[in-house]
Amino acid sequence: MMQSLQVVSDAYADVEAYRRIRSVMPQLAAYLSPEDLAAQSILCASPGKWHLGHVSWFFETMILSRQPGYKPVDERLNHLFNSYYEALGSRLARGERGLMTRPSVHEILAYRAEIDCRMERRLIEGLDEGQETYLYQLGLNHEQQHQELFLMDVLHLMSRSPLNPVVFEHEPRQARREPAKQGWVSFEGGLVAIGASAGDGDGAGGFAFDVERPRHQVWLEPFALATDLVTNGDYLRFIEDAGYQRPEFWLSDGWALNQQEEWQAPLYWRRREEAWVSFGLTGEIELDLEAPVRHLSYYEADAYARWAGKRLPSEAEWETAARLKPDAFSNLMTEVWQWTATAFAPYPGFNPTEGTASEYNGKFMANQMVLRGGAWATPEGHSRITYRNFYYPSDRWMFSGLRLASEAQTQAQSGDDGGDFKHEMIEGLSRHPKSLAPKWFYDAEGSRLFEDITRLEEYYPTRQEAGLLRQVMPQWAARIGPDAVLFELGSGASEKTRIVLDALHDLKTYAPLDISPVALQEAADRIRADYPQLKVTPMVGDFEDLPDLPADVGQGRRVGFFPGSTIGNLAPDQAVALLQAVGRVLGSDSLFILGVDLIKSREILERAYDDALGVTAAFNRNLLVRANREIGTDFDLHGFEHEARWNPAESRVEMHLKAKRPMQVHIDDQVFDFAEGETLHTESSRKFDTQSLTALVERAGWRVEALETSPKPSVALALLSRQP
Repeated sequence: MMQSLQVVSDAYADVEAYRRIRSVMPQLAAYLSPEDLAAQSILCASPGKWHLGHVSWFFETMILSRQPGYKPVDERLNHLFNSYYEALGSRLARGERGLMTRPSVHEILAYRAEIDCRMERRLIEGLDEGQETYLYQLGLNHEQQHQELFLMDVLHLMSRSPLNPVVFEHEPRQARREPAKQGWVSFEGGLVAIGASAGDGDGAGGFAFDVERPRHQVWLEPFALATDLVTNGDYLRFIEDAGYQRPEFWLSDGWALNQQEEWQAPLYWRRREEAWVSFGLTGEIELDLEAPVRHLSYYEADAYARWAGKRLPSEAEWETAARLKPDAFSNLMTEVWQWTATAFAPYPGFNPTEGTASEYNGKFMANQMVLRGGAWATPEGHSRITYRNFYYPSDRWMFSGLRLASEAQTQAQSGDDGGDFKHEMIEGLSRHPKSLAPKWFYDAEGSRLFEDITRLEEYYPTRQEAGLLRQVMPQWAARIGPDAVLFELGSGASEKTRIVLDALHDLKTYAPLDISPVALQEAADRIRADYPQLKVTPMVGDFEDLPDLPADVGQGRRVGFFPGSTIGNLAPDQAVALLQAVGRVLGSDSLFILGVDLIKSREILERAYDDALGVTAAFNRNLLVRANREIGTDFDLHGFEHEARWNPAESRVEMHLKAKRPMQVHIDDQVFDFAEGETLHTESSRKFDTQSLTALVERAGWRVEALETSPKPSVALALLSRQP
């Protein structure tokens, strides 16, 4: 008796789940007119009424028709609503679904209601264990897939209307967007298991698609995954840096498609006068720079990752990160499907679903790429960490975006267990006012963000200095002579170095110094690839303790290179000490190319250090992200705001992280209080005139041989020689 009651209870639970899931698509369709539901805007999309009919046909064909003597509701519908099942006979060509004026929407909804009645009776009777139960779960998940497809296809259709129609007052979201967690999470790699276990899965009811199985082992090298998604603001910087016009970032097929279709931005971005807007199901709205970027093809996602100096994760990396540290990430499964670098192919030991449903996934395992996670339109309970979504690399109409990956910075790579960083952080938070040396900005992410800063319209120093270098280096190269050794301090991405290297045709050795091992090695590898005849000897270190040049760099004249006005980040006594140390490292008869920024108006300077897109603010906050990750502090990343100030008395721009409210920060057992409005002074950038620059370098034992100035907003390059 108890067993019978349990069977009845399970049957009614199945009916309840069926009704709940099946109710969604008609509710979405209620916002549309019959004309909306009949139209088809592109080949890969389908009319809304076709979706309504197809998912009902699926239940009829896969489950109801298995009953002996079953009579179809209307045999003609098999031809109309069969999607791609070869075993089920002929079907309407995909591109002609928009010509299907009959049956009407009303008739399709009646067909849907009849299928629901028959399915509920079948569920109450009780499904057979095994294959029939699996097909029922497959049908529910198929329905949920088409709920998201319905919204994708409607959005594309509405985007083709000149009226910019509004479908929903508010997006029919499944979850609120989570606040971004800035930074990166590293993983050791090794042998990991991915995929759904045999006989169950990570979804509701233990369901998983056949392509998620079997669970198997994969070897991973150490890697890192960004804690949040790439945003519209991030992607806008790629556009503004001519990302769509630079083939070096694009795969060959992607570049050809980009050129053929004249892509300028993600699908549904539109230019309105001087601003970008985006079109969505709520109509045309101002582009939200903080929102995750949507509607990217694989080619665009990959190009952005290359531009950013990162890459897309493999699906094994994504799943491993989601399994081990799900709480470390924001918007992991609720905003956009995230492209991976993995081609959609069968797992080792893959077996398709038995019967007709074997055509569901397996035959599409070619020429498509895997996406992981979930989107704002993905039905609740449908996504899971083993879920393998897949699209062609050219597709853009789905809710797709990206999360960056990179190689992990291991302890062996860094050469530092964080002790120096922790010691200086404790010292800095103990000061009044609180301050920290700017060298700690430059982990791999900090270096990337700084490169983003250099591309901003407001940040003039990089542009102006690069132009000035191109002007003066041919002349200065003659003074340097052959077989020289170029020693660059704080090389970062070494972009300006290329201007110098192109001018110094007979340079023997390039020795870049940087505090970030990962950024240094990446830059050195790029230089080696582009200048194969040049000896490249990267050196990990900082300005406070300059290492000697390696003995094998060569005997030619030694030339220092310190661009970017980084000398202005140091206090005057520190700057003198550094220049003296450089003189000792380079020796007599050496030269030094020094870049400095010049004094100018407060407005220009403060705009340069507090840009409208917030990149400099993110650069500053990354210091707190790094501290939380590497030395275990508990900075509230949303409790501080970036502030740039011009200090005319000291001729410097100051950058601060200002507390929005009273708070405490812990390092081990030590507690540091922040009052509301109190700041952590992260960097000063001193500006010079001819007199102050000359006085500084002469104090350190150098002489100004030449001084060249750029057009306004002006920066300067000084060629220095060692005084006897």
